[in-house]
Amino acid sequence: MASLFPDDEPAAFTPPPGPGPDAPLAERQRPRRLADYAGQQHLVGETGVLRRYLNSGRLPSLILWGPPGVGKTTLAHLLASELKQPFSALSAINAGVKDVRDVIEKAKRQRGTVLFIDEIHRFSKAQQDALLGAVEHGTVTLIGATTENPSFEVIPALLSRCQVYVLEALSAETLRGLVQKALTEDAALKQKKVKLKEDHALLALSGGDARKLLNLLEIVVQSTPPDKKGVIEITDAVVQQVAQRPLARYDKGGEMHYDVISAFIKSMRGSDPNAALYYLAVMLEGGEDVKFIARRMLILASEDIGNANPNALMLATSCFQACTVIGLPESDLILAQTVIYLATSPKSNAAYMAIRAAQAEVKANGVYPVPVPLRNAPTRLMKQLGYGKEYAYSHNGEGNFEEQEFLPDALSGRRFYEPGLNASEAKIQERLRNWWGEKYGY
Repeated sequence: MASLFPDDEPAAFTPPPGPGPDAPLAERQRPRRLADYAGQQHLVGETGVLRRYLNSGRLPSLILWGPPGVGKTTLAHLLASELKQPFSALSAINAGVKDVRDVIEKAKRQRGTVLFIDEIHRFSKAQQDALLGAVEHGTVTLIGATTENPSFEVIPALLSRCQVYVLEALSAETLRGLVQKALTEDAALKQKKVKLKEDHALLALSGGDARKLLNLLEIVVQSTPPDKKGVIEITDAVVQQVAQRPLARYDKGGEMHYDVISAFIKSMRGSDPNAALYYLAVMLEGGEDVKFIARRMLILASEDIGNANPNALMLATSCFQACTVIGLPESDLILAQTVIYLATSPKSNAAYMAIRAAQAEVKANGVYPVPVPLRNAPTRLMKQLGYGKEYAYSHNGEGNFEEQEFLPDALSGRRFYEPGLNASEAKIQERLRNWWGEKYGY
Protein backbone atom coordinates (compact mmCIF):
# COMPACT_ATOMS: atom_id res chain seq x y z
CA MET A 1 0.00 0.00 0.00
CA ALA A 2 1.36 3.43 -0.95
CA SER A 3 2.36 5.89 1.75
CA LEU A 4 -0.11 8.64 2.57
CA PHE A 5 2.70 11.15 2.83
CA PRO A 6 5.38 12.36 0.39
CA ASP A 7 8.92 11.13 0.98
CA ASP A 8 10.16 14.51 2.19
CA GLU A 9 7.73 14.78 5.09
CA PRO A 10 8.96 14.31 8.66
CA ALA A 11 8.81 10.65 9.53
CA ALA A 12 8.48 8.98 12.88
CA PHE A 13 11.62 9.58 14.87
CA THR A 14 14.68 7.55 13.97
CA PRO A 15 18.02 8.15 15.66
CA PRO A 16 20.39 10.16 13.44
CA PRO A 17 23.34 8.26 12.01
CA GLY A 18 26.57 8.49 13.93
CA PRO A 19 29.31 10.84 12.69
CA GLY A 20 32.05 9.62 10.39
CA PRO A 21 35.67 9.20 11.54
CA ASP A 22 36.63 12.50 9.92
CA ALA A 23 34.09 14.52 11.90
CA PRO A 24 35.48 16.86 14.59
CA LEU A 25 35.89 15.37 18.06
CA ALA A 26 33.02 17.47 19.43
CA GLU A 27 30.68 15.91 16.89
CA ARG A 28 32.02 12.40 17.46
CA GLN A 29 31.43 12.82 21.19
CA ARG A 30 27.93 14.26 20.88
CA PRO A 31 25.74 12.13 23.18
CA ARG A 32 23.15 9.87 21.54
CA ARG A 33 21.18 9.24 24.75
CA LEU A 34 19.91 11.63 27.40
CA ALA A 35 21.65 9.47 30.01
CA ASP A 36 25.00 10.52 28.48
CA TYR A 37 24.19 14.24 28.42
CA ALA A 38 26.63 16.32 30.46
CA GLY A 39 25.60 19.23 32.65
CA GLN A 40 22.28 21.11 33.01
CA GLN A 41 21.13 18.84 35.82
CA HIS A 42 18.70 21.55 36.95
CA LEU A 43 16.81 20.77 33.72
CA VAL A 44 17.45 17.10 32.95
CA GLY A 45 18.39 15.64 36.33
CA GLU A 46 16.02 13.35 38.19
CA THR A 47 14.04 16.31 39.54
CA GLY A 48 14.66 18.64 36.55
CA VAL A 49 11.71 20.29 34.88
CA LEU A 50 12.46 18.84 31.44
CA ARG A 51 12.79 15.39 32.96
CA ARG A 52 9.32 15.80 34.44
CA TYR A 53 7.95 16.72 31.03
CA LEU A 54 9.53 13.60 29.53
CA ASN A 55 8.07 11.43 32.28
CA SER A 56 4.63 12.81 31.45
CA GLY A 57 5.10 11.91 27.79
CA ARG A 58 4.67 15.43 26.43
CA LEU A 59 6.79 18.48 25.79
CA PRO A 60 5.70 22.13 25.60
CA SER A 61 7.14 24.60 23.12
CA LEU A 62 10.27 25.99 24.69
CA ILE A 63 13.31 28.17 24.15
CA LEU A 64 16.73 27.07 25.35
CA TRP A 65 18.83 30.11 26.24
CA GLY A 66 22.51 29.82 27.07
CA PRO A 67 26.06 30.54 25.93
CA PRO A 68 27.64 28.66 23.00
CA GLY A 69 28.69 25.05 23.44
CA VAL A 70 26.59 24.16 26.48
CA GLY A 71 24.40 21.59 24.72
CA LYS A 72 21.33 23.43 23.38
CA THR A 73 21.25 21.66 20.00
CA THR A 74 22.11 18.29 21.51
CA LEU A 75 19.41 18.65 24.13
CA ALA A 76 16.78 19.45 21.51
CA HIS A 77 17.62 16.27 19.57
CA LEU A 78 17.66 14.16 22.72
CA LEU A 79 14.29 15.46 23.92
CA ALA A 80 12.66 14.49 20.63
CA SER A 81 14.48 11.15 20.72
CA GLU A 82 13.26 10.36 24.22
CA LEU A 83 9.65 10.95 23.16
CA LYS A 84 10.21 9.33 19.74
CA GLN A 85 8.57 12.28 18.03
CA PRO A 86 9.08 13.38 14.38
CA PHE A 87 11.87 15.92 14.18
CA SER A 88 12.58 18.78 11.76
CA ALA A 89 15.41 21.28 12.12
CA LEU A 90 15.96 24.72 10.63
CA SER A 91 18.82 27.15 11.04
CA ALA A 92 17.85 30.79 11.31
CA ILE A 93 20.99 31.65 9.33
CA ASN A 94 19.71 30.22 6.06
CA ALA A 95 15.98 29.45 6.54
CA GLY A 96 13.26 31.80 5.32
CA VAL A 97 9.53 32.20 5.85
CA LYS A 98 8.85 29.69 3.05
CA ASP A 99 10.94 27.04 4.82
CA VAL A 100 8.99 27.61 8.04
CA ARG A 101 5.65 27.32 6.26
CA ASP A 102 6.75 24.16 4.43
CA VAL A 103 7.62 22.46 7.71
CA ILE A 104 4.32 23.55 9.24
CA GLU A 105 2.32 22.19 6.31
CA LYS A 106 4.06 18.83 6.58
CA ALA A 107 3.58 18.82 10.35
CA LYS A 108 -0.18 19.20 9.91
CA ARG A 109 -0.16 15.68 8.47
CA GLN A 110 2.25 14.28 11.05
CA ARG A 111 1.16 14.84 14.62
CA GLY A 112 3.71 15.59 17.31
CA THR A 113 6.41 17.10 15.09
CA VAL A 114 9.21 18.81 16.99
CA LEU A 115 10.56 21.81 15.08
CA PHE A 116 14.03 22.84 16.22
CA ILE A 117 15.25 26.30 15.19
CA ASP A 118 18.88 27.00 15.90
CA GLU A 119 19.82 30.64 16.61
CA ILE A 120 16.17 31.67 16.70
CA HIS A 121 17.26 35.17 17.71
CA ARG A 122 18.35 35.66 14.09
CA PHE A 123 14.80 35.10 12.81
CA SER A 124 13.13 38.28 11.60
CA LYS A 125 9.75 39.38 12.95
CA ALA A 126 8.06 38.01 9.81
CA GLN A 127 9.73 34.63 10.27
CA GLN A 128 8.72 34.50 13.92
CA ASP A 129 5.18 35.59 13.04
CA ALA A 130 4.94 32.63 10.66
CA LEU A 131 5.40 30.28 13.62
CA LEU A 132 2.70 31.71 15.86
CA GLY A 133 -0.35 29.82 14.67
CA ALA A 134 1.40 26.46 14.49
CA VAL A 135 2.83 26.84 17.99
CA GLU A 136 -0.44 28.09 19.49
CA HIS A 137 -2.49 25.25 17.98
CA GLY A 138 0.09 22.59 18.77
CA THR A 139 0.78 21.77 15.13
CA VAL A 140 4.46 21.79 16.03
CA THR A 141 6.32 21.70 19.31
CA LEU A 142 8.87 24.45 18.91
CA ILE A 143 12.32 24.21 20.45
CA GLY A 144 14.33 27.34 19.82
CA ALA A 145 17.98 27.74 20.74
CA THR A 146 19.52 31.14 21.36
CA THR A 147 22.61 32.69 22.87
CA GLU A 148 20.78 36.01 23.23
CA ASN A 149 18.25 37.11 25.85
CA PRO A 150 14.86 36.01 24.43
CA SER A 151 13.20 39.02 26.06
CA PHE A 152 15.07 41.23 23.62
CA GLU A 153 15.34 38.99 20.55
CA VAL A 154 12.06 37.00 20.39
CA ILE A 155 8.76 38.74 19.64
CA PRO A 156 6.43 38.91 22.67
CA ALA A 157 3.63 36.93 20.99
CA LEU A 158 5.93 33.97 20.33
CA LEU A 159 7.68 34.30 23.69
CA SER A 160 4.36 34.09 25.53
CA ARG A 161 3.67 30.74 23.86
CA CYS A 162 6.97 29.20 24.94
CA GLN A 163 8.63 28.25 28.18
CA VAL A 164 12.14 29.69 28.50
CA TYR A 165 14.84 27.58 30.14
CA VAL A 166 18.33 28.83 30.87
CA LEU A 167 21.31 26.58 30.20
CA GLU A 168 24.36 27.35 32.30
CA ALA A 169 28.00 27.48 31.28
CA LEU A 170 29.49 24.07 31.97
CA SER A 171 31.38 23.74 35.23
CA ALA A 172 35.06 22.83 35.39
CA GLU A 173 34.07 19.43 36.81
CA THR A 174 31.76 18.75 33.85
CA LEU A 175 34.40 19.87 31.35
CA ARG A 176 37.02 17.62 32.94
CA GLY A 177 34.59 14.74 32.66
CA LEU A 178 34.14 15.43 28.94
CA VAL A 179 37.92 15.43 28.41
CA GLN A 180 38.41 12.13 30.22
CA LYS A 181 35.48 10.58 28.39
CA ALA A 182 36.92 11.64 25.04
CA LEU A 183 40.39 10.31 25.86
CA THR A 184 39.07 6.93 26.96
CA GLU A 185 36.15 6.39 24.57
CA ASP A 186 36.87 8.13 21.27
CA ALA A 187 38.07 5.60 18.71
CA ALA A 188 40.93 7.82 17.50
CA LEU A 189 42.14 9.28 20.80
CA LYS A 190 42.12 6.09 22.84
CA GLN A 191 44.70 4.60 20.46
CA LYS A 192 47.19 7.25 21.59
CA LYS A 193 49.03 7.45 24.89
CA VAL A 194 47.88 10.82 26.21
CA LYS A 195 48.93 12.12 29.62
CA LEU A 196 46.91 15.10 30.76
CA LYS A 197 49.40 16.75 33.11
CA GLU A 198 47.65 20.14 33.30
CA ASP A 199 44.18 21.17 32.18
CA HIS A 200 43.85 24.80 33.32
CA ALA A 201 44.58 26.21 29.86
CA LEU A 202 42.19 23.79 28.17
CA LEU A 203 39.37 24.80 30.50
CA ALA A 204 40.12 28.51 30.51
CA LEU A 205 40.46 28.84 26.73
CA SER A 206 37.22 26.91 26.20
CA GLY A 207 35.27 29.40 28.34
CA GLY A 208 32.71 26.78 29.37
CA ASP A 209 32.10 25.81 25.73
CA ALA A 210 32.20 22.02 25.35
CA ARG A 211 32.51 22.19 21.58
CA LYS A 212 35.51 24.50 21.78
CA LEU A 213 37.06 22.38 24.53
CA LEU A 214 36.88 19.08 22.65
CA ASN A 215 38.03 20.49 19.35
CA LEU A 216 40.97 22.21 21.05
CA LEU A 217 41.84 18.94 22.79
CA GLU A 218 41.87 17.11 19.47
CA ILE A 219 44.10 19.72 17.83
CA VAL A 220 46.54 19.61 20.74
CA VAL A 221 46.76 15.82 20.65
CA GLN A 222 47.21 15.77 16.87
CA SER A 223 49.87 18.46 16.80
CA THR A 224 51.94 17.44 19.84
CA PRO A 225 54.72 14.95 19.10
CA PRO A 226 55.05 12.04 21.56
CA ASP A 227 58.10 11.70 23.77
CA LYS A 228 60.57 8.77 23.56
CA LYS A 229 58.08 6.53 25.34
CA GLY A 230 55.33 7.41 22.88
CA VAL A 231 53.43 9.55 25.40
CA ILE A 232 51.76 12.79 24.36
CA GLU A 233 51.99 15.06 27.40
CA ILE A 234 49.47 17.89 27.58
CA THR A 235 50.48 20.91 29.64
CA ASP A 236 49.19 24.48 29.85
CA ALA A 237 52.21 25.69 27.86
CA VAL A 238 51.57 23.16 25.08
CA VAL A 239 47.90 24.16 24.85
CA GLN A 240 48.73 27.88 24.69
CA GLN A 241 51.35 27.25 22.01
CA VAL A 242 48.90 25.31 19.87
CA ALA A 243 46.02 27.73 20.43
CA GLN A 244 48.30 30.74 19.80
CA ARG A 245 46.43 32.58 22.52
CA PRO A 246 47.72 33.85 25.86
CA LEU A 247 45.96 32.46 28.88
CA ALA A 248 43.66 35.31 29.83
CA ARG A 249 42.65 35.38 33.46
CA TYR A 250 39.15 36.58 32.59
CA ASP A 251 36.85 33.68 31.79
CA LYS A 252 33.47 34.89 30.60
CA GLY A 253 31.93 31.58 31.55
CA GLY A 254 33.52 31.27 34.98
CA GLU A 255 33.55 32.84 38.42
CA MET A 256 35.64 35.84 37.37
CA HIS A 257 32.90 36.77 34.91
CA TYR A 258 30.62 37.58 37.84
CA ASP A 259 33.38 39.22 39.88
CA VAL A 260 34.36 41.59 37.08
CA ILE A 261 30.83 42.62 36.10
CA SER A 262 30.13 43.23 39.79
CA ALA A 263 33.22 45.44 40.12
CA PHE A 264 32.29 47.21 36.87
CA ILE A 265 28.80 48.13 38.10
CA LYS A 266 30.01 49.11 41.57
CA SER A 267 32.72 51.35 40.08
CA MET A 268 30.15 53.28 38.04
CA ARG A 269 27.80 53.42 41.03
CA GLY A 270 30.74 54.75 43.05
CA SER A 271 31.47 57.47 40.44
CA ASP A 272 34.94 56.15 39.52
CA PRO A 273 35.26 56.27 35.71
CA ASN A 274 38.86 55.05 35.79
CA ALA A 275 38.08 51.80 37.60
CA ALA A 276 34.96 51.30 35.45
CA LEU A 277 37.01 51.70 32.26
CA TYR A 278 39.57 49.19 33.53
CA TYR A 279 36.93 46.54 34.16
CA LEU A 280 35.34 47.33 30.80
CA ALA A 281 38.71 46.67 29.16
CA VAL A 282 39.07 43.38 31.04
CA MET A 283 35.70 42.21 29.75
CA LEU A 284 36.33 43.34 26.18
CA GLU A 285 39.75 41.66 26.05
CA GLY A 286 38.20 38.51 27.50
CA GLY A 287 35.64 38.33 24.69
CA GLU A 288 32.59 39.34 26.71
CA ASP A 289 29.37 39.94 24.77
CA VAL A 290 29.04 43.71 24.27
CA LYS A 291 25.25 43.49 24.54
CA PHE A 292 25.59 41.87 27.96
CA ILE A 293 27.72 44.82 29.10
CA ALA A 294 25.31 47.35 27.58
CA ARG A 295 22.30 45.69 29.23
CA ARG A 296 23.91 45.96 32.65
CA MET A 297 24.49 49.67 32.05
CA LEU A 298 20.81 50.04 31.15
CA ILE A 299 19.89 48.65 34.55
CA LEU A 300 22.38 50.89 36.34
CA ALA A 301 21.02 53.98 34.57
CA SER A 302 17.68 53.49 36.35
CA GLU A 303 18.76 51.74 39.54
CA ASP A 304 21.63 54.04 40.49
CA ILE A 305 21.07 57.29 38.57
CA GLY A 306 17.34 57.49 37.87
CA ASN A 307 15.82 60.95 37.98
CA ALA A 308 19.00 62.54 39.27
CA ASN A 309 19.84 62.58 35.54
CA PRO A 310 17.04 61.21 33.31
CA ASN A 311 19.32 61.53 30.27
CA ALA A 312 21.40 58.63 31.60
CA LEU A 313 18.75 56.07 30.65
CA MET A 314 18.41 57.61 27.19
CA LEU A 315 22.16 57.43 26.59
CA ALA A 316 22.36 53.86 27.93
CA THR A 317 19.50 52.84 25.62
CA SER A 318 21.25 54.43 22.64
CA CYS A 319 24.45 52.64 23.65
CA PHE A 320 22.69 49.27 23.65
CA GLN A 321 21.10 49.92 20.26
CA ALA A 322 24.39 51.09 18.77
CA CYS A 323 26.30 48.06 20.10
CA THR A 324 23.61 45.78 18.66
CA VAL A 325 24.07 47.31 15.21
CA ILE A 326 27.83 47.81 15.18
CA GLY A 327 29.33 45.02 17.27
CA LEU A 328 33.04 44.74 17.92
CA PRO A 329 35.58 46.22 17.61
CA GLU A 330 34.03 49.69 17.22
CA SER A 331 31.53 49.20 20.06
CA ASP A 332 34.36 49.65 22.55
CA LEU A 333 34.28 53.42 21.87
CA ILE A 334 30.52 53.64 22.42
CA LEU A 335 30.73 51.61 25.61
CA ALA A 336 33.61 53.72 26.92
CA GLN A 337 31.76 56.98 26.27
CA THR A 338 28.67 55.70 28.07
CA VAL A 339 30.70 54.31 30.98
CA ILE A 340 32.32 57.69 31.56
CA TYR A 341 28.95 59.46 31.37
CA LEU A 342 27.26 57.10 33.81
CA ALA A 343 30.18 57.06 36.24
CA THR A 344 30.37 60.86 36.38
CA SER A 345 26.61 61.43 36.55
CA PRO A 346 24.77 62.47 39.74
CA LYS A 347 23.43 59.38 41.49
CA SER A 348 20.08 58.42 43.00
CA ASN A 349 18.53 55.08 43.87
CA ALA A 350 15.18 56.70 44.68
CA ALA A 351 13.33 55.00 41.81
CA TYR A 352 14.73 51.61 42.85
CA MET A 353 13.73 52.11 46.48
CA ALA A 354 10.28 53.45 45.49
CA ILE A 355 9.23 50.44 43.41
CA ARG A 356 10.63 48.01 45.99
CA ALA A 357 8.60 49.74 48.71
CA ALA A 358 5.43 49.59 46.58
CA GLN A 359 6.03 45.91 45.77
CA ALA A 360 6.59 45.14 49.46
CA GLU A 361 3.24 46.79 50.29
CA VAL A 362 1.39 44.70 47.70
CA LYS A 363 3.06 41.47 48.82
CA ALA A 364 2.38 42.16 52.47
CA ASN A 365 -1.22 43.41 52.28
CA GLY A 366 -2.57 42.39 48.89
CA VAL A 367 -4.42 44.64 46.45
CA TYR A 368 -6.90 47.23 47.72
CA PRO A 369 -9.91 48.32 45.61
CA VAL A 370 -9.28 51.12 43.13
CA PRO A 371 -11.09 54.32 44.17
CA VAL A 372 -14.45 54.55 42.41
CA PRO A 373 -13.70 57.87 40.63
CA LEU A 374 -10.67 56.27 38.95
CA ARG A 375 -12.42 53.15 37.69
CA ASN A 376 -13.15 52.54 34.05
CA ALA A 377 -16.85 52.66 33.10
CA PRO A 378 -17.36 50.89 29.76
CA THR A 379 -20.94 49.72 30.54
CA ARG A 380 -24.18 51.47 31.54
CA LEU A 381 -24.32 49.55 34.84
CA MET A 382 -20.84 50.69 35.77
CA LYS A 383 -21.78 54.29 35.04
CA GLN A 384 -24.91 53.88 37.19
CA LEU A 385 -22.68 52.63 40.01
CA GLY A 386 -20.71 55.86 39.78
CA TYR A 387 -17.54 54.49 38.19
CA GLY A 388 -15.47 57.45 37.08
CA LYS A 389 -18.20 59.98 37.93
CA GLU A 390 -16.24 62.14 40.36
CA TYR A 391 -12.94 61.95 38.49
CA ALA A 392 -11.40 65.39 38.01
CA TYR A 393 -9.59 65.69 34.66
CA SER A 394 -6.17 67.00 35.64
CA HIS A 395 -5.69 69.17 32.56
CA ASN A 396 -8.74 71.23 33.48
CA GLY A 397 -7.06 72.43 36.64
CA GLU A 398 -4.63 75.29 37.12
CA GLY A 399 -1.17 74.21 36.08
CA ASN A 400 -2.68 70.93 34.80
CA PHE A 401 -3.30 69.76 38.36
CA GLU A 402 -6.47 68.81 40.27
CA GLU A 403 -6.14 67.65 43.87
CA GLN A 404 -7.94 64.34 44.34
CA GLU A 405 -7.36 60.89 45.86
CA PHE A 406 -5.55 58.40 43.64
CA LEU A 407 -4.49 55.80 46.19
CA PRO A 408 -6.91 53.29 47.71
CA ASP A 409 -8.50 54.64 50.91
CA ALA A 410 -6.43 52.32 53.10
CA LEU A 411 -3.21 53.79 51.70
CA SER A 412 -4.18 57.47 51.58
CA GLY A 413 -1.10 59.61 52.18
CA ARG A 414 1.31 56.67 51.95
CA ARG A 415 4.64 57.78 50.46
CA PHE A 416 6.71 55.33 48.40
CA TYR A 417 8.94 57.80 46.52
CA GLU A 418 11.65 59.59 48.50
CA PRO A 419 13.43 62.11 46.24
CA GLY A 420 17.20 61.78 46.24
CA LEU A 421 19.56 64.42 47.53
CA ASN A 422 20.51 65.94 44.18
CA ALA A 423 19.63 69.07 42.21
CA SER A 424 17.28 67.36 39.78
CA GLU A 425 15.20 65.56 42.40
CA ALA A 426 15.22 68.62 44.65
CA LYS A 427 13.16 70.31 41.94
CA ILE A 428 10.88 67.25 41.78
CA GLN A 429 10.39 67.44 45.55
CA GLU A 430 9.52 71.12 45.32
CA ARG A 431 6.88 70.43 42.67
CA LEU A 432 5.39 67.62 44.74
CA ARG A 433 5.23 69.91 47.80
CA ASN A 434 3.50 72.64 45.77
CA TRP A 435 0.96 70.17 44.39
CA TRP A 436 0.18 68.06 47.45
CA GLY A 437 0.95 70.35 50.38
CA GLU A 438 1.27 68.27 53.55
CA LYS A 439 -0.50 65.19 52.23
CA TYR A 440 2.65 63.19 51.49
CA GLY A 441 5.00 65.12 53.71
CA TYR A 442 7.24 66.39 50.94
